Amino acid sequence: MRLGYRHGARPCRRPDRVGSVPDSDSAATSLAAEAAWYAGLPTMFGSAAALLTDPTGRVLLVKPNYREYWSLPGGIIEHGEPPHAGCRREVAEELGLDITPGPLLAIDWTPPAGVRPRPIVHFVFDGGELEEHAPIRLQEEELDGYRFVEPGELASYLPAFLTARASAALVGRATGAPVYLPQFGGPRAPGPS
Repeated sequence: MRLGYRHGARPCRRPDRVGSVPDSDSAATSLAAEAAWYAGLPTMFGSAAALLTDPTGRVLLVKPNYREYWSLPGGIIEHGEPPHAGCRREVAEELGLDITPGPLLAIDWTPPAGVRPRPIVHFVFDGGELEEHAPIRLQEEELDGYRFVEPGELASYLPAFLTARASAALVGRATGAPVYLPQFGGPRAPGPS
C-alpha cells in the first residue's frame, strides 16, 4: 500500500499536486479495469423514511399489510435514487402527501439477515409537523392504517429495532444532529469509532 504522495522515488512536498500519473496501455483498458473494480465492490440496500409528527409531538406510524408491526412511513430506495428523494416518493405513495424532506435525523445500519443477503442502510429524514387535519390518503395496496402515537408509546407498536430508529430520529430532531445506530446499537452521534 502506498502512503502519501510520491514523485518518482521522492515524496511529493505539495499534497495539493500530483507529481506524476502512471501511463496506461489505452483508455479502453483503463475504463474496463475501473468498471471491473466497481463491479467487485460490496453492495448494500437502502431505505428512507420520514419522521412526521402532529402539533402535540405524536409520531405518525403506518401499518403495512405485509408485516405484523407498525412502521415509520417510507420504503426501499430505488436504483440510483438519492435517499431524500426516496423519502419524498415513499411518503407521497403511502400517504398521498407531497413533503420536502428536511434534515437527516438518523442513520441505521443493519447486517445481512435471513433471506436478505446484504446489509441495509436506513435513512430517517425530518418530515415536519402535519396540521391537525392533514389530507392523508393511504396506499391501500400496502397499508391497512395509520395513527399518531406518543413517543413514550412507540415500543407498544414497533419492534425494538424500529423503536430505536424512531427514538433516534426524535433525538436527532431535538439536538439538530443526526444519530447513527450501528447494528441496532444505542443512539450515538456520528463520528470516528
